[in-house]
Amino acid sequence: MFKDNWIQTLVELEQKGEACVLVTVIEHKGSTPRDSGTKMLVTRTGCYATIGGGHLEYKAMELAREMLVKGERQLRIERFNLGASLGQCCGGMATLMLEPVVQDKHHLVLFGAGHVAKALVSVLAGLPFRITWIDEREDQFPARLPEGVTRVVSDDPVGEVDDQPANSFYLVMTHNHQLDFELAARILKRGDARYFGMIGSHTKRKRFEYRLRERDFDQQTVDRMVCPIGLAEVGGKHPAEIAVSVAGQLIACYQGDAKPGLSPLSAAKHADPVSAPHS
Repeated sequence: MFKDNWIQTLVELEQKGEACVLVTVIEHKGSTPRDSGTKMLVTRTGCYATIGGGHLEYKAMELAREMLVKGERQLRIERFNLGASLGQCCGGMATLMLEPVVQDKHHLVLFGAGHVAKALVSVLAGLPFRITWIDEREDQFPARLPEGVTRVVSDDPVGEVDDQPANSFYLVMTHNHQLDFELAARILKRGDARYFGMIGSHTKRKRFEYRLRERDFDQQTVDRMVCPIGLAEVGGKHPAEIAVSVAGQLIACYQGDAKPGLSPLSAAKHADPVSAPHS
């Protein structure tokens, strides 16, 4: 009897936010590599457990990855004649169900655990994000975190930037302007952020632009910093209102309505009303 530990793998993929398709043999007739109920998980780069190998498994992996690339959310049913259509010697028939069970999540690195950050994490909890939440102050984090949020208490938040995966979203909203600046410099130096936003006013942006140019950052690189953040159409000074505004901008970015890492036109018009107590 096969003991495929696909359930544990599924849990791990869910925690990482890595998309996968669950392939299940839902019907078999005659001689087949595996019986009904057999499962395997397919990601863009891996395969966990097995439905018996051979051309049937290869075809299932090909179809599953096609679904992942297209972002399909509906399950598919495929029937195969193992002799005629796949050239396997079994001679039986197998019906497969391909079911997307984990959708891709975008990785957001959030620096600062103040009022706006707390409100933002609550708003993003229902969106396709997995969040790495970083602050020096352990007592600023809420006792319970939403699913998909990892708390990091660090004495060196700037150093944490180097450990993040490529194409991450970054939001900087700490309690310290100098820390904000050092984070901005490190994030821009990486050059691979899908989005980089920092809470603050137009005045703060101008000061940071000047200081970044003093460190030899060119204007094109500096322009990738979104500050002020949020949608101009969503105003208000309450942390929850600011959080909704910022979440809207993040959604526009991952849906493709905003160029990655660049401030939408509306954001350039939107001064953050809480730039002073901006944590």
